[in-house]
Amino acid sequence: MDPALADYILENRRLVDDALDYYVPNVETEPRVLHEAMRYSLFAGGKRIRPILAIASAEIVGEDKTSVMPLAVALECVHTYSLIHDDLPSMDDDDLRRGKPTSHKMFGEAVAILAGDALVTLAFEILSSVELARVFPCHRILSVIRDIADACGSRGLIAGQVMDMTFEGKIADESVVERIILNKTAALIKTALTSGARLAGANCEQLDVFSKFGQKLGMVFQIKDDLLDLEGDPEKLGKAVKKDGTRGKATYPALYGADHSSKLMRKLLGEAKKLIEPLGQRAQTLCLLTEYVGQRIS
Repeated sequence: MDPALADYILENRRLVDDALDYYVPNVETEPRVLHEAMRYSLFAGGKRIRPILAIASAEIVGEDKTSVMPLAVALECVHTYSLIHDDLPSMDDDDLRRGKPTSHKMFGEAVAILAGDALVTLAFEILSSVELARVFPCHRILSVIRDIADACGSRGLIAGQVMDMTFEGKIADESVVERIILNKTAALIKTALTSGARLAGANCEQLDVFSKFGQKLGMVFQIKDDLLDLEGDPEKLGKAVKKDGTRGKATYPALYGADHSSKLMRKLLGEAKKLIEPLGQRAQTLCLLTEYVGQRIS
């Protein structure tokens, strides 16, 4: 990884972790088991990619990262909720996440479901807070809330999860695989970028760039995830591999094989980087993050 990017990620992960610790009730708060479960999954070692993308887009537009930290926290809460539910026995039935037992393995299925519910609810509580309204115009905040709700609702993340389950073990063409990825993964990644920019006061042209770039980056992210499931090291991934093939998941590697999928990912990566060229030197961090997403080993 580029040293400058490594420092950027490390610094912002620390800031996001500190903010999460501030906003999420501690384990002494009743009901203790619920807050323990929420914090267990939040602090299980996530990369904080979505919060960092929101921070990066806000900085490109000209906003200070500390101002958008509530947004960063909200995005990580939404993402973590989706992972908790994705791991459930009724969904992907995973035992490990980031090298640790999944939430339902630690706390039981009922508490895991409720921890996910509480996290997504907390996200919108933070976004609608007076604290954020003191910094940004309310119309910007309202637009961000709407965008995130849309990204994780029945036309976004949840739609992708339903399609992922529906086509499990069935023959799926490229259009189906693309729709699953655009909804299940790319929607929130795109919205992380546009919401950071929107809070910072981005114009329509900038928002369009971030939106199109986010869709491409989301595709790259998921294809890399699917390739890692096929070829990755379970020790580095912190979870079992080759589960997608066993369950008959609709993925690009299942459809076209690893080599073709890798070529497609590199093509999308190049297209993503080209999209942010109009943003100039300010977008260098996003270029480096794009390379990192395509090269990561976990």
